[in-house]
Amino acid sequence: MIVKILGSAGSNFNGIRYNEKKVETGKGELMLMKNFPSFINEDSKPEEVRNYLKAISKNDKIKKPQFHAVISTKFREHSKEELARVAEEFMNEMGYGQQPYIAVFHNDTENNHIHLVSTRVDKQTGKKIKDNFEKLKAQQALSKTLEEIYGISQDEELNRLLDYKTGSLHQLETLLQRSGYRLVQNTNDEKEYQVLRNGVFQRSITGRQLVFHNTKDDKRAQQIKAILHKYKGLASNKVFRVEDRREQQSKLPEDKHQDFWKPKIEYESELQRKLRDIFGIDIVFHFKDDKMPFGYTLIDHKTGRVYKGSDLIKMNELFELTTDSIDKKWFESLKDYNIADEDSKKVLMAMLKRQNPEHPIREFMLFKTNKWKNKELLNTIRNDVKEYLKTQSQKDIGIIKSEEGIYYAVHFRQHYIGRLETLIGEKEYQIFLNQYPVQQIKEEQKVEAISKEFNQSINELMFEWSKNTGGAKDPSEDDWKKRKRRRR
Repeated sequence: MIVKILGSAGSNFNGIRYNEKKVETGKGELMLMKNFPSFINEDSKPEEVRNYLKAISKNDKIKKPQFHAVISTKFREHSKEELARVAEEFMNEMGYGQQPYIAVFHNDTENNHIHLVSTRVDKQTGKKIKDNFEKLKAQQALSKTLEEIYGISQDEELNRLLDYKTGSLHQLETLLQRSGYRLVQNTNDEKEYQVLRNGVFQRSITGRQLVFHNTKDDKRAQQIKAILHKYKGLASNKVFRVEDRREQQSKLPEDKHQDFWKPKIEYESELQRKLRDIFGIDIVFHFKDDKMPFGYTLIDHKTGRVYKGSDLIKMNELFELTTDSIDKKWFESLKDYNIADEDSKKVLMAMLKRQNPEHPIREFMLFKTNKWKNKELLNTIRNDVKEYLKTQSQKDIGIIKSEEGIYYAVHFRQHYIGRLETLIGEKEYQIFLNQYPVQQIKEEQKVEAISKEFNQSINELMFEWSKNTGGAKDPSEDDWKKRKRRRR
């Protein structure tokens, strides 16, 4: 999860109006309404809520009294109920636990998120709630909240990482950076290093505390060599560049975004993901500026060791470097699709090519996975697809026919691809087939519009620490089989 403090345009509490519009259009849901008087409740009009907040926020010294924050999770990792629980504890940590505030869940982007709106004026004293270093404070408050609710302790995580056996300071930096930390030298003491996360100081490490190990020829190194040689054909080894411009883009409106902004760069391949998922082996490429990689570091999370890649297997023996690149926001979306086999991969490629001919992707940028969406999300997808087949009003849905004549449904916002028949059932599938000639005409007329909506959807907020849910079997297959058995 991440948190962002939004700017306030004035004293009119427009955050209330913004969130109410989301609720009215079915894109939002009021989850919490705390510390309001009895005459201001869930049935009150937005203007009444705004007027109340304005009335208790009158302070000539505070020009922008609205407090507006958003807590987001990557894709559907956390439900609206979980986000509401996090939001309530977060407000306590920020000093707003006794203030009147609302929490509204939004479901209109690829990422579940919840908006919080309150007043910076203490309703008891009329004074301003301290907002010094507010963004930094928000990061710390969210970290503490997640630790209390989920037991996610950054201290424990950092201790675990510092126990890894590394062979150099550079390897330690790579290990920490891969987990969202940064190691910087203390400007006042060259023998001391500081560990930061999201700009927040975590701890200091002295030179005496740094102990490096020679892992080059240990027993585990020999095992890893064997794994790499045996499984290097497990998945595509073509390496491509992933460019991340989100930091610059978040600071300016879309019409001021520039293509020449220098992005953050990393290199990816499907083979890397397979090695990480199956064996706990993480590979990090090294490069300078915008040049191609010249080497790599291998992190073995199974045993807590870090290796110089060339000591195990030469980079060009394991990987094929390409000059292809992709935007990270789009790439994160594509990685979340439930691509189970080559057929699904080909169908998704065809759909993306049809709807985004100006932004083609290469087949090796789509990664197969054995993870599926959970049942709750699958029901949402099923209902959206059925609604689309009836009205064609769902902007996030696409229907496409494979080379084998099988129809697939693609849900862009939920990152789902699956056979249409298993999703909606045999009876409705037959109805669809009978009506398809009419459907096809309407579909062709909507290609351009859907393409624009898809371009918009892939540019929504993306965040670190993604997780897929579900098991290794598509729940829609089980549901489909159950329906068929009942008919018998």
